[in-house]
Amino acid sequence: MVVRGAKNSIPKCLVASLLTAEPCRLTNVADIEDVEVVATMIRALGGAVERVDGTVQVVNRDLRAIAHEELKSIAGKSRIPILFAGPLLARLGEAFIPELGGCQIGPRPVNFHIAALEKLGAAVTEIPNGLHLTTTGLHGAKIELDYPSVGATEQVLLAAVMADGVTELSGAAVEPEIIDLIAVLQKMGAIISVDTDRVITIVGVKTLRGFDHTAMTDRLEVASWAVAAAVTGGRITVRRARQMDLMTFLNRFRQVGGEFAVGNDEITFWRGPELRPIAIETDVHPGFMTDWQQPFTILLTQAAGASIVHETVYEDRFGYVSELNKMGAKIQLHRECLGGYVRCRFGERNHLHSAVIIGPTPLSGEHITVPNLRAGFSYIIAALAAEGESTINQAGIIGRGYENFIDKLRTLGAELVLQ
Repeated sequence: MVVRGAKNSIPKCLVASLLTAEPCRLTNVADIEDVEVVATMIRALGGAVERVDGTVQVVNRDLRAIAHEELKSIAGKSRIPILFAGPLLARLGEAFIPELGGCQIGPRPVNFHIAALEKLGAAVTEIPNGLHLTTTGLHGAKIELDYPSVGATEQVLLAAVMADGVTELSGAAVEPEIIDLIAVLQKMGAIISVDTDRVITIVGVKTLRGFDHTAMTDRLEVASWAVAAAVTGGRITVRRARQMDLMTFLNRFRQVGGEFAVGNDEITFWRGPELRPIAIETDVHPGFMTDWQQPFTILLTQAAGASIVHETVYEDRFGYVSELNKMGAKIQLHRECLGGYVRCRFGERNHLHSAVIIGPTPLSGEHITVPNLRAGFSYIIAALAAEGESTINQAGIIGRGYENFIDKLRTLGAELVLQ
């Protein structure tokens, strides 16, 4: 099967197109809901967006401010709209940030974003249903993030590239999706350097040009199909998978008993002779991604012994566990930090953020409801491994990040009935 561009990269690259009036072209674009949300918002702002078979062309010559209610109605299902702030401040001098949607996996405050924008010269006013931002001109600043937030790092990048002067961002996130966005901005004429100590330096420029860019492959989706192969005892070859973006996942996959072979433009995944229990901790890049945690937990239910998963990124990420236990999994949640390698923010805050998984346990079909995107695909994996029939409610959420997942599952041999 083919996995196309990353959900966590494509929308941000499209937002970057707002920084220029010149044509921008992005290829390897997956047909997912978040792409349509961004495209609809750009059109509402006066931009022209054309989508044809994995390619998106954008021209933003005549941007205009739009009514708050109109923007809110478009943006309600996603958290991407907050990233429009920097480009719109640069082009129009004002921006509106509506109340944000997205997956419910714990609080994801926007205070990092707002504090950074204020340091860069934005004035922020609370209004009904959101925030109104204005500026007489953005300027460089020294910004330090208390936590390497991906969204806040993207916000600073998109706002600082056309600010007057130099911006130094400390404590930045350095995920591959961040580097993909930096590559786009550099093609546009930005001057950005990334140091080894999580410091990103941005030298502001007066104007930016258009870009032609191929989006990175979605490493989250690749990992999900890898787990599906191991859990079901199948064999899946994923084209366009990039080993360099999956190093940490591949190590853990091999340690638990998964096998893989890397080709020139693909990786094949399958299950080894036995699945072994392990302990993992989620972390920011280059650590084990929090978005790999849910499918990997399904895999650990089939390993012989006790495994531990310590979540350090989102405090409420284990909201999906109760449905798995209904299917026969034996997963216990704990407030204590069952780890120690990663500095954890949740150990003294009474969050159920550690899990002990006892396996192997046979899974059985159940009626389950999808709470968020990544848990949703994990339920699909559990249902594939389970005896009997499973009914998955609110499965449409999965389409936010997995392109044509129904067709892909059927191609792999899954029996699905849509209701």
